Amino acid sequence: MRIGFIGLGIMGRPMALNLLKCGHEVTVWARRAESMQPLLDAGAIGAGSPAEAARGNELVISMVADAPDVAEVMRGVASAGQAGLVAVDMSTIAPAAARRIGEELAAAGVDFMDAPVSGGEVGAIAGTLSIMAGGSDAAFAKAKPAFECMGKNIVHVGAASAGQVAKAANQIVTGMGVLAVAEAFAFAAKNGVDRGKVREALLGGFAYSKILENHGQRMLDRNFKPGFKSWMHEKDLNIVMQTAHELGLCLPGSAATAQMFNAMVGSGLGEEDSIAVLKLLERLSGQE
Repeated sequence: MRIGFIGLGIMGRPMALNLLKCGHEVTVWARRAESMQPLLDAGAIGAGSPAEAARGNELVISMVADAPDVAEVMRGVASAGQAGLVAVDMSTIAPAAARRIGEELAAAGVDFMDAPVSGGEVGAIAGTLSIMAGGSDAAFAKAKPAFECMGKNIVHVGAASAGQVAKAANQIVTGMGVLAVAEAFAFAAKNGVDRGKVREALLGGFAYSKILENHGQRMLDRNFKPGFKSWMHEKDLNIVMQTAHELGLCLPGSAATAQMFNAMVGSGLGEEDSIAVLKLLERLSGQE
């Protein structure tokens, strides 16, 4: 399949590389030319604009920072006038923004799908991302072969924007989960008990989770190198709270977690992994 790929950051670069490994012909574009070089070295074709990345391709994928970036690159994609093109955004943006972008592209004759992912940089590199897709059956059918190169758990959640709703729900669970593990570790340490032993005990009971298993170990190792930066989780939880306000929905746990990630960014931890919330708790509790 001929695929255009826009956005080659921490997540986009390995995702595009996996498309190449699957044998797809991939055209890439990024704002910074140096971001494109590893893909060009791997056999991708370079484009000079989002429109050029779309032209002549059956599918175009974007993986960028936020809704304004998605809207900008998708307008460029639409300007290519590519008949039968399916445009897939795999970024994380608000459901309402995904709906607006989808409507704008539909007016230009482009079938839009939102397909945000979970799994972080590790999952992007391994091709094991969880992909939550929203859009038409036809768009999903065309995009699925590409999804299978990048992910393992691929779910067509529903119509356009349903993927973003699922991703927001994912960020609620993961955000609160990371905070819960960090609080448990802070509690153990303040009581003079070995955090590693506490984690070992919890892994054998109902407290088990992938977050406790994977992120918990990284907390013990003090490995705060970002696979998913704190400022990005803050952004995602802001999407959750914005949507909750629009719907009149009470989400007290999400609100508290959003404030913690907001404090992380405010205290200079925004570029570290979201698990660095442990460092914030330690700072607040006099455990540094």
